[in-house]
Amino acid sequence: MPRTLADLSPAADELLAEYQLASLATTRADGTPHVCAVGFTIDRDAGVARVITSDGNQKVKNAERGRYAALTHVDGARWLTLEGPARVLRDSASVRDAEDRYEARYRKPRANPRRVVIEVTVTRVMGAAPMFAGD
Repeated sequence: MPRTLADLSPAADELLAEYQLASLATTRADGTPHVCAVGFTIDRDAGVARVITSDGNQKVKNAERGRYAALTHVDGARWLTLEGPARVLRDSASVRDAEDRYEARYRKPRANPRRVVIEVTVTRVMGAAPMFAGD
């Protein structure tokens, strides 16, 4: 049975609150991986991770087409991968909420009228043993 956000330890919560970038992996139309550095936020209550980005870029196209994504967060021996179905949100309320969450973790994002949100519903979590409760 795959691990989920409910299995994460306080050490994982610490990592997910730090100013750390991650890699977002999606799949191009030809099936090859597209991986890029991103900032992201986690909403454990909703079970989602969010990435803010510009509409029309490759990761948005891939998320819409492939509908699956993985975020990998690495800091030395501490690492987590969060994966699941992805969707792109364009409504102003979702974008504003994601911007606010991003600001709380990183910094105020620059103005971007083309901003969208890639929202990943986290269905599987992998990581270093200390990232999980009871390990």
